[in-house]
Amino acid sequence: MGFLLRLVVNAFAIWVVTLIPALGVAVIAFPPGETLQFVLTLLVVALVFALVNTIIGTVIKIVAFPLYILTLGLISLLINGLLLVITAWFTSWWNWGLRVEDLWHGILAAIVISLINWIFGIILRPQTRKR
Repeated sequence: MGFLLRLVVNAFAIWVVTLIPALGVAVIAFPPGETLQFVLTLLVVALVFALVNTIIGTVIKIVAFPLYILTLGLISLLINGLLLVITAWFTSWWNWGLRVEDLWHGILAAIVISLINWIFGIILRPQTRKR
């Protein structure tokens, strides 16, 4: 249940990010309505982003660990933007998915996605009981 919830939150964050003019989403073409196509495309893009972040992101973060220390963690903005550009590159193979103009827009999108995930993480966090 937690993974599906994070996937929906990431899909929402990607939708918010696509409101920036330099970013966009090309929908998967299939028979149902346009809204359903858009929502399913966002969910698939969020799934691809989760896979890229899990597989490639982990390797990059391990290799770049000294840079994390040197830049006090600011390199994570660049790495997350790069992972978003990689996601756009993967989904462009099938002529649908995320479109990112350049790395700077990817970094801006990564900041917005991180903020939205942080806010929803606070809201949806399970409450502990105080006795």
